[in-house]
Amino acid sequence: MRWLSGVWWWSHRLMHHPLYRKIFWFHGLLLGLLLTGMMGYHLLEDWSWFDSLYMTVITLATIGYGETHPLSDAGRWFTILLIVFGSGLMLYTVSGFITSLLDGDIRKALKHMTLQRTLAGMSGHIILCGYSQTGQYAVDELRRAQRPFVVIDMDPAKLEALQQQQVPCLLGDATSEALLQEAGIERAHGLIATLHHDADNLFVVLTARGLNPALRIIAKAVEESSLKKLKQVGADSVVMPNFIGGLRMVSEMVRPNVVTFLDMVLGSDNQTVRVEELLIPQGSPVAGQSLQALGLGHEEGVSLVALRTGQQSQHIFNPPPSTVLDALDTLILIGDAERIAALNQRLGLAPSHRHRT
Repeated sequence: MRWLSGVWWWSHRLMHHPLYRKIFWFHGLLLGLLLTGMMGYHLLEDWSWFDSLYMTVITLATIGYGETHPLSDAGRWFTILLIVFGSGLMLYTVSGFITSLLDGDIRKALKHMTLQRTLAGMSGHIILCGYSQTGQYAVDELRRAQRPFVVIDMDPAKLEALQQQQVPCLLGDATSEALLQEAGIERAHGLIATLHHDADNLFVVLTARGLNPALRIIAKAVEESSLKKLKQVGADSVVMPNFIGGLRMVSEMVRPNVVTFLDMVLGSDNQTVRVEELLIPQGSPVAGQSLQALGLGHEEGVSLVALRTGQQSQHIFNPPPSTVLDALDTLILIGDAERIAALNQRLGLAPSHRHRT
């Protein structure tokens, strides 16, 4: 049954693609011409269906084997019409197919349909709008975090390089509702807007928020005046590269060791030390237990930096061992990536980006 659903999916996509609709249309005309020829010879000459089919095929193919049986005048007029219309249609169909093949239309159509099927199977992914220089760094980090994502951009040259790396890409305007829906925005976890202009990012945020109210949206802003506007239209967080760059330069000057350490834990140096956040879901057996009872303060290679409470949405830095955890609380940990993964498995939790609060 699974292969039947796959055949149906491909047939459905083929019929909705302009190129393949044209091919199916031409083949439908040829089939109709073939049936018309069979019916004509069968009715006019009283031939068998097989003889009528044979005569129709050699006539349309202009092979010139001769008549299957002697033809009446009506049969000869019918043959003339069959040659005129049939040969012209076959020549037009074959030339159109060869042209599409040489132009790469068929290959592009198959690649696009494969992409559509990939996107249809994605859920909880991230949509990156704009493969700018900021977007390139975002792609690198998403890969390191092993998060599924799709890129939308208007520059085919940039997307071609990504496609060669097996990255799902869509060519077009990220402010388009249809394109965002094709990227699976209803099933996505988040969206990152890194377009060059703040106005474009604002339109992307506005459109995306309308399509998925539960979506987590991060937007880039160049002008400080855009920060408030982006949040007003639905951005959960706004990142200003110039502002962050200025802070980074001063930090490199006055506290270089701290910056080096932060680079390490954020993965810039490809180290195994990471910062991770684990959400306590509803119904988890961890809820109602203290940090001491769970042994979080004594986990080798892992330190609990802070606790974000789910009810008050407050951060408690270095929480005491007596702190009792509640559902929707988030643990912010720093330590070896493998040990954090082992702790996650022991507690039965999950990284918080997989859940929506």
